[in-house]
Amino acid sequence: MTPKRLELLCELIPGAKNIALLINPKSPTAEPSIQGGQQGARARGVQLSILNASIDAEIDPAFAQCASSGADGLIVAADPFFDTRRKQLIAAAARHKVPTNYFEPEFSTAGGLISYGARLSTVYRQMGITAGRILNGERPADLPVEQPTRFELVVNVKTARALGIVVSPRLLSVADEVIE
Repeated sequence: MTPKRLELLCELIPGAKNIALLINPKSPTAEPSIQGGQQGARARGVQLSILNASIDAEIDPAFAQCASSGADGLIVAADPFFDTRRKQLIAAAARHKVPTNYFEPEFSTAGGLISYGARLSTVYRQMGITAGRILNGERPADLPVEQPTRFELVVNVKTARALGIVVSPRLLSVADEVIE
């Protein structure tokens, strides 16, 4: 998913040359996110810099570093730590004026610029169904591994305006939701 998020952020910010990726270095999702980011950066011909945050106190400095380094935008890697700090991440992005792409539509609904990923409610619903199957006697080893199959692109035009970004008509036309 990280290559797609990078592609969308570069489309939102034409001429982007340097994109940052915020990861939680203590997470098992960190390495796959970095690899995906590097793959996407090579494909788009942009530089990728890695920023780390694994505790609350590291989030704002990461955004400050992103802004001061001249990065054109930031991708927040999918991670439960970041999911539980939604308001803090959105506030830091606004404070430092960093165009940011998030991993769940709920981020854009809450004021984030752009997001691409599965709705949390859909993921939780599937978790509940799986838990119910286990509670009804099915063996976990017999259940298939399931992943989301629907990903949503949400663009917050109000946030884009605040950052001085004009969202292209093409991006608006492919978005699942546009927040005015």
